[in-house]
Amino acid sequence: MNFTSKNEPFEHLRKVWTSKHRNLQDKIWDKHKESLSWIGRTISPRSLALGSLGGLLLLTAPQSGSFNTQIASTQGVLEGVDTNVLLADQLKDIVPKEVRPLDKTEEGDITKTLSQVFGFKVTSELEGIKLNRNYGLIGGEQHLYRYPGDNLQAHADSSGDWAKYGGSGIAPGLGAWGYFAPSKLEFTEKDKQKERYYLAIQTFLAPGFVENVGKYRDFFKHRKMLIVNPKTGQAVVAVIGDAGPAEFTGKHLGGSPEVMDVVGLAGGPRKGAVLYFFIDDPKDEIPLGPIKIKNFS
Repeated sequence: MNFTSKNEPFEHLRKVWTSKHRNLQDKIWDKHKESLSWIGRTISPRSLALGSLGGLLLLTAPQSGSFNTQIASTQGVLEGVDTNVLLADQLKDIVPKEVRPLDKTEEGDITKTLSQVFGFKVTSELEGIKLNRNYGLIGGEQHLYRYPGDNLQAHADSSGDWAKYGGSGIAPGLGAWGYFAPSKLEFTEKDKQKERYYLAIQTFLAPGFVENVGKYRDFFKHRKMLIVNPKTGQAVVAVIGDAGPAEFTGKHLGGSPEVMDVVGLAGGPRKGAVLYFFIDDPKDEIPLGPIKIKNFS
């Protein structure tokens, strides 16, 4: 249903409220607060998002008729709005404040929530294999060589791409599974996306790795994962493209420059807490890259 009024005063107010809502979202992203004070009371990001949209609807609804009949669905109302702020609000009560390994109850609650809001199965265990943890500190990684003869400049599709990610450099060695393609001629768009959204995961610390090196090596190669910044809800689908970082670094996983950008951790120390789980996608139907929630309550 279209809530846009043909009446010019209402159209002006609609634009004002839309701008106000976007500004409030930006503040949530920038400050990474779980809640903020507004008009003398504390409200959550979810309440703030829905509240501001409610005001927008009141201003733009026709003056005659029942207001309730103007609302087709919450999904329709939030169309075009960055709803991942609502995910952050759902996670704040189930993700521990301390960055530590999750217990079984926490894993279950979090994977259930992520599976529901994204619309696909998110799990801590797949084919009987688990990581050593699913909540940890991610750090920024360099680009990886994608095929023999690759270079840093070739990774940028535009001047904007180069400005954002070129400064991260390129690792001197190959990832744990070598090149993403055997040659430039055989390099595909799918290979490109794998390097663009790759993770370095401490696969060597997974329970059972030492006893089953070959099996685990094959399982982890380019395994698809969901990464979520629990403070903001920013999320990305990525693949495991390297092993690391070393335990002495104090970090638990690494992300490509693009991954760090998507989850909002590309600036400053390029480090922060994230959730990371396997995605059960046997038919390879879920694309890599930034992802928005599809369902919310």
